[in-house]
Amino acid sequence: MAKIQLNGKKISIKPKTTIYELLKKFKLNNKKVAIEHNRIIIPKSNYKKKYLKNNDKLEVVHFIGGG
Repeated sequence: MAKIQLNGKKISIKPKTTIYELLKKFKLNNKKVAIEHNRIIIPKSNYKKKYLKNNDKLEVVHFIGGG
């Protein structure tokens, strides 16, 4: 198991988990979020390619519309 930080909370994940798999696991709509991985914004096109490893830090930001 790998331990990562997700929005400030420490969680355990399976090795070789992608950002896409993590979003799916937590039922987060990947079309309405932005992901910061170790202080770098990750393009949506890389969610399935970016593997998470021990001690990674992720911030998930949700978009909210308004007017």
